[in-house]
Amino acid sequence: MAFDKWFHSQSKILQIILLLIPVINWVCEVLVRWSHYFAKHGTLRLVLCILVTLPTGIIVGWIDLIWTALFNKLCCE
Repeated sequence: MAFDKWFHSQSKILQIILLLIPVINWVCEVLVRWSHYFAKHGTLRLVLCILVTLPTGIIVGWIDLIWTALFNKLCCE
């Protein structure tokens, strides 16, 4: 199973906890974004994958934390 499907199958509280912890946040972001990109491709997904892989990924992860809490999905997904 792809990591993005695993992440989305978890409860909302577990997703928020994973996105709240700084290093785990970044690892989850990288794994979810890249597995989603390889499954569906697209220019916007590629740009987000690159942004998340760089040190700016922690900031994107915190934005995704808020986005997940409000809308139950990652930003731009």
